Amino acid sequence: MKILIVFVSSHGTTEKAAHMLSDFLEGNVKILDLNMNAHPDLTPYDGVIIGASIHGGFISRKEKKFISQNIDMLASKKIGLYLCCMREGEDAVEQFEHAFPKKLRDKALTSGLFGGEFLFSKMNFLEKMIVKKVSGETDDVSKLDVDLIKEFARQFNSEILCDV
Repeated sequence: MKILIVFVSSHGTTEKAAHMLSDFLEGNVKILDLNMNAHPDLTPYDGVIIGASIHGGFISRKEKKFISQNIDMLASKKIGLYLCCMREGEDAVEQFEHAFPKKLRDKALTSGLFGGEFLFSKMNFLEKMIVKKVSGETDDVSKLDVDLIKEFARQFNSEILCDV
């Protein structure tokens, strides 16, 4: 099985999650940052996992464009979707639903809300001010959940390997 994990990461959390996830997936896994290659060839892959993060309530424009340009190809693959965000509960679910089109959410073998991080050390001044105002946080905070990443991988592995 050839699996591609694509993501866009502003401060490194979604990329960190992609690398953690790849450690738990079976098969030949490639990780691709859409900032480095916005138009990857999806045809050689049996499965595609899309990782996104929320900034100001939205995923990146580059990721939105990638999804819209490849929606039919993605829908023909075994897919998984994950979101890194600091919201929890229903707020996180709402952000997930807003981030990914229904067509992909319905097709996904598994989906995950992995938590997120505020990495003040990687933010610019404006980002720091916004995060401080919205969250009240002033230092780096990590709520990235490795157990949720492992569970996502377990589910994806079991679903994708069923069809081999």
